[in-house]
Amino acid sequence: MLTISAAEVDRALTFPGLVETLRTAFREGAVQPVRHHHTVERPDGAASTLLLMPAWTDFHAAGRSAGGHIGVKIVTVSPDNNAVGKPAVMGLYLLLDGSTGEPEALIDGQRLTQWRTACASALAASYLARDDASRLLVVGAGALSPFLAKAHSAVRPIKTIRIWNRTPANAEKVAADLRAEGFAASAATDLDAELGQADIISSATITTTPLIKGTLLRPGTHVDLVGGFTPAMRESDDDAVMRARVYVDTRAGATKEAGDILQPLASGVLKPQAIVADLHELARGQKEGRGSPDEITLFKSVGAALEDLAAGIAVYKALRG
Repeated sequence: MLTISAAEVDRALTFPGLVETLRTAFREGAVQPVRHHHTVERPDGAASTLLLMPAWTDFHAAGRSAGGHIGVKIVTVSPDNNAVGKPAVMGLYLLLDGSTGEPEALIDGQRLTQWRTACASALAASYLARDDASRLLVVGAGALSPFLAKAHSAVRPIKTIRIWNRTPANAEKVAADLRAEGFAASAATDLDAELGQADIISSATITTTPLIKGTLLRPGTHVDLVGGFTPAMRESDDDAVMRARVYVDTRAGATKEAGDILQPLASGVLKPQAIVADLHELARGQKEGRGSPDEITLFKSVGAALEDLAAGIAVYKALRG
């Protein structure tokens, strides 16, 4: 069994390559039960969240009788970790042989998640963002933010990247790191002003108070919502939902866990039939993406085990020798 570090994941993957790997994965499908989501109460701080995300090759759909893989990601989200200098999100990915169950690889789950999450957003943007989208706004300066910037830049001709965070110094650090890699990135201080200028807005926060205000979005904007993963978390307001054509990564996940979808569904602002498509339908050509240059599109992801499986297989194949 290979033990694969974050640095090895970085060497194994490219953003354009993983976007196409995910496109194929969503087209072909996999068996992916809705993830297990457990709250771990703590007496001395904020509760942690335990996520278990299994998936395996759909032999029937693929027309196979052998081969394939089984994978499961184990993730913990501990909000208080920031106070002790540790990442809030921890995780491992276990990849198994699909026929024998033999362990094949244990992969750094945080890095795999960063890659697959960002590339799933970029995959959605390949259908939903304008072809000429050049100005990217990243809301939030956590560990995922540079991955989102690079992934979106792999599918659209991004010329300028703006990073906004409640703590400006954190935004500047992300921007500086991106500049060191050759991206035209800078920190932003006025979020509302930036919302009205961006072609793509990619938000990765755990806010419960919406930051993306629909009245400020200009025609043609694509909104990519990544951060909220519970019904209480919400990054966009009702106006954003009402003005946009709404898409999700998976209907089962987004309509069960995502506050950006659940809350407007509960209030009637969003009707179930108004969710235009998920990534399976887009990748298979069953539903259309952006229909005109002026429409606003909104994509909500909560993560799908299929993405981890596809990324984990790609890493394993690249490194097994």
